[in-house]
Amino acid sequence: MTKNDRANFGSKLGVILASAGSAVGLGNIWRFPYETGNHGGAAFILIYLGCILLLGLPIMIAEFLIGRHSQANTARAYQKLAPGTHWRWVGRMGVLAGFLILSYYAVVAGWTLEYILEAATNGFSGKTSGEFITSFQQFSSNPWRPVIWLIAFLLITHFIIVKGVEKGIEKSSKIMMPTLFIIIVILVVCSVTLPGAGAGIEFLLKPDFSKVDGNVFLSAMGKPSSL
Repeated sequence: MTKNDRANFGSKLGVILASAGSAVGLGNIWRFPYETGNHGGAAFILIYLGCILLLGLPIMIAEFLIGRHSQANTARAYQKLAPGTHWRWVGRMGVLAGFLILSYYAVVAGWTLEYILEAATNGFSGKTSGEFITSFQQFSSNPWRPVIWLIAFLLITHFIIVKGVEKGIEKSSKIMMPTLFIIIVILVVCSVTLPGAGAGIEFLLKPDFSKVDGNVFLSAMGKPSSL
C-alpha cells in the first residue's frame, strides 16, 4: 500500500450496514420502548421521526461529505478542511467522545457476552423474574467475571479493527447487522404472542399529546443524535 492509498469499503452494502451499526445504540433498543410509553406513545414516535429527518439525517449526510471530501480520519478531517482554525478541535472531541462511549459500551457488551453464554447453555430455563435479578446482582458484584468479559469484548473489537475496513469492519457488519435484525424480529414475534400483548401495543402506540413537553423533545433528539 502506497502512502496515498487508503482503506475503503468494498461495497455500498458494507457502508450502509456499518453506518447502521454505528447509529443503532443501546438506547434505540432497550430504552426506546420505555421512552415511548412514558412520553405519550405515538406522539413521541412522531416527534422522534421528525428529529431524525430534521437533525439526524442532515448530520449523518454532513459527516459523509466531510469524510469523502477530506479523505482523512476524524481527528484530521476538520484540520484539513479548515487549516489554521479552531475547527480541528471538533474532530478531536469526536475522537474523545468515541473513547468515552466505548468505556461504558464495552462493559455492557461484556454483560451481553455473559448472557449469550448463559442462553446457549440453557442457563435461563425455568428462572423467574426474581431469579434473573438475583443472578445479575451476583454477576455484577463478582470481582472477576465482568472484567473477564470486558477484556474478551475488547479483544474481539481489537481483532476486528486490526483486520482493516473491508476485511474487518465491513465483514463483521455484514454478519452482525443481519443477525441483530433476525434477533429483533424473533423478539417481536415472541412478544406479540405473550398474554396482554394487545394492551402493551396499545399503550406503546396510542398517542397522548398531554404528555408532550420540553423533556419529550430532548429525549427524542437524543436518539437520532447518535447518527
